[in-house]
Amino acid sequence: MRVIFLGTGTSTGNPEIGCQCEVCTSPDPRDWRLRASVSVETEGKRILIDCGPDFRWQMIRERIYHLDAVLLTHEHYDHVGGLDDLRPFCREKAVDIYTEANVVEAIKTRIPYVFKEHKYPGVPNLSLHTVGMEPFEAAGVRVIPIRVMHGRLPIMGFRIGDMAYLTDLKDLPEEEYAKLMGLEVLIIDALRKGTHPSHEGLEEALEKIARIRPKEAYLTHMSHRVGLQAVVEKELPPHVHYAYDRLALEF
Repeated sequence: MRVIFLGTGTSTGNPEIGCQCEVCTSPDPRDWRLRASVSVETEGKRILIDCGPDFRWQMIRERIYHLDAVLLTHEHYDHVGGLDDLRPFCREKAVDIYTEANVVEAIKTRIPYVFKEHKYPGVPNLSLHTVGMEPFEAAGVRVIPIRVMHGRLPIMGFRIGDMAYLTDLKDLPEEEYAKLMGLEVLIIDALRKGTHPSHEGLEEALEKIARIRPKEAYLTHMSHRVGLQAVVEKELPPHVHYAYDRLALEF
């Protein structure tokens, strides 16, 4: 499996518009974070998890020319704002998108022109597949949904093989921990140091990592309040890492 971190930032991205803090003005490219998304290559397929407003540049930057499926964790703009930019991937056939029913309805409401009976020429050809909490296949690859609570909003995480991706979580229901045992890689939200009403802080993320016990854990969906990558990376346990944009893992 190969995982590329296309973006590791929170909804405002880093640098945040108008901010002059040490993180937003850092010359270290690891402190510049696009909105959170990953590319997962496994079994000869490429699966995108989330398609935010930075999607176009993420594809150009990584020279990605083909997608086999898209998984969406939830309907917030920083996770679906790039769906219209799937157009180049739809020229030969529809792009298959897998997500929950409420997210399907939200997408139809936000970009209704895509789903009209008589479509305007050039709109993306998207095939929306409604999934629940049972395992399903995306492009022939088995995906195990993980229920995640984003504050009061139930959203989805995903396990693919020995990797799990849990973004935007605050709480993880007790029954979901069993789905996360035996991981090679856990990718998990850690918005900042300290608490937040709808995201984990660093301390909460480390508690969940200690319980799940993956071989390696990578923190994502970070704001500028997490600190400088070069500094905070040294504060973590040896098997826990702050992810950064363009980081690629192979395992």
